[in-house]
Amino acid sequence: MAVQAPMSGHSGVETPGRGERAPDFTLSFFFFFSFFFLIKKEKSLSLCPLAGRGWHPPCVAASAAPRIQRPSLNAGLPGAPRGAVPQPRPPCQPRPPCQPRPPCQPRLCPHPRWRRRKRRCGAEAGAAGRGGGRAGRAMKLRRGTLRVAWGLVLLLLRPVSAVEPISLGLAIAGAAASALTGFISYPRLYCYFRECCLQRQDQRAAAALQENLDRRLFGQHLVNKVVVKAVKGFLNNTNTKKPLALSLHGWTGTGKNFVSKIVAESIYKRGLKSKYVHQFVATLHFPHAHSINLYKDQLQSWIRGNVSICPRSLFIFDEMDKMHAGLIDSIKPFLDYYELLDGLSYRQAIFIFLSNAGAEKITEVALDFWRNGRTREDIQLTDIQNALSVSVFNNKNSGFWHSTLIDRNLIDYFVPFLPLEYKHVKMCVRVEIESRGYAVDEDILTRIADEMTYFPREERIYSDKGCKTVDAKLDYYYDF
Repeated sequence: MAVQAPMSGHSGVETPGRGERAPDFTLSFFFFFSFFFLIKKEKSLSLCPLAGRGWHPPCVAASAAPRIQRPSLNAGLPGAPRGAVPQPRPPCQPRPPCQPRPPCQPRLCPHPRWRRRKRRCGAEAGAAGRGGGRAGRAMKLRRGTLRVAWGLVLLLLRPVSAVEPISLGLAIAGAAASALTGFISYPRLYCYFRECCLQRQDQRAAAALQENLDRRLFGQHLVNKVVVKAVKGFLNNTNTKKPLALSLHGWTGTGKNFVSKIVAESIYKRGLKSKYVHQFVATLHFPHAHSINLYKDQLQSWIRGNVSICPRSLFIFDEMDKMHAGLIDSIKPFLDYYELLDGLSYRQAIFIFLSNAGAEKITEVALDFWRNGRTREDIQLTDIQNALSVSVFNNKNSGFWHSTLIDRNLIDYFVPFLPLEYKHVKMCVRVEIESRGYAVDEDILTRIADEMTYFPREERIYSDKGCKTVDAKLDYYYDF
C-alpha cells in the first residue's frame, strides 16, 4: 500500500493561524527595558534634580551651570556619541526652593519634559525646606511607586499575544523586588521583622509596664508606684542628664527578678532574650576575687560596646550581695552626669541592681507597722529608703560597701520589696495554676500555701521564700 507523500511546500513546522500573532520580541524587550529604566531613575533623586546627568536644561536660571551647546548635550551619558566631550560638572550643592524662572522656549526646552523637572524640583525643594527626613523619603517612595505602576501599565497595555511570557515575568519580578525593597527600607516596617533599638515608643512601653505590674505583681505597692514612675518619667524625658539606676532590695522570692523581667519585656518584645538587654550574675560572671581588675576592664568594654550599638541598652546586675567589693565602682563613669565619654553618650541607658542586702531593715520596718496596728499599704518610700541606703552602704556583703555609686548619689532609687504574707502566697499559687490552663482547686491552693514556712516564729506573718517554690509544689500536686 502506497504511502501518501507530504504536500509540497510544507516544511513540517507549524505556522500561526490566521487569527494568531507571533510574539513580538522587539516590542517586548522595548517595554521591559523602558520599565527597567523608570525603576532605576528613582535611585538618582537628590536635591539637585539633574545631578549626575552631565548637563542642565537650557532654560535654567543664570545662577546654575552655563549653557551647553547642542553637540555636547549628551556628553558623559551612557550611549553618548564618541566624539562628544564631557563638560565639567559643578558640585551639587543643596539649593533653596526653586524661584520663578523665565518661560521655557519651545525650541530650546520641550515643554512637557521641563514641566516634569519643574514639579520634581518643587517637591524636593519643599522636602529640603522641611528638613528632608521622613517627608523626603515619603515623596521618594511615592515617586518610585508611581514609576512601578506606570511601567506595569506600559507592559499590560500591549496585547497579551505580543508580550513574551519570560519578559513579562522578569518585569513583574523586578517591579515586586523594587517595591519590596522600597518598603522594607523604612525603619518602622523593618522593625516588624527584625528587633531594633528603641523598638517600642516610650508611651507604649510605660503603659505595658503599668499593666503588667498591676496584673502580675502582688503585695508590692511601693515597687509598683516607684518603678512605674521612675521608668515612665525616664522614657518620656527627651533630655535626660544621666542614665536611670534602680537598686532593688528584698528577700528571695519577693519579685526582684520578676520585676526586672517585666521592665525588659516592656521596652523590648523579646525581654531578657533581647540582644539589647544584658544580664550579669555575680557568681557566674565574676567568680574570682583575684581577677577583679580583669573583670573591671571587661565590664567597661562590654558596656561601652553595647551602648555604642544601642543607646537604650538595659543592664541587669543580679546577686549584687555576692559581688566583690569595688568591682561595681568601675561603671561609675557611665552612671555619672557626663554628656559624652569618648564621644559616646550613656544618658539613655538603664541600670538595674538586684540584691538581698538590706532585707533585714525592710522587714524591721514592716514588722513595726504591723505591731502598731497599721497595714503594709501605709508604708511610704520615705519610711524605708534612707535607712535602706545607709544599711547597704555599710554592709560589707552588699556589693555596694562604701561604693562611690552611693557616695555620689548616682543610684536614683532604692526600691524596697516587702516580705510577702499568706494571702499573697495564695495569689501567686492561683495565678500559676491559671497560667498552666488548669481549673483552680481551692483545697490544693490552701495546702500549698500552708506548707510554706513563715517568720517570725511566733507570729508567722511573712513567707521566708516568698513565691519562689510555688512552681515546684504545683508539679507535685498536679499530674501535668
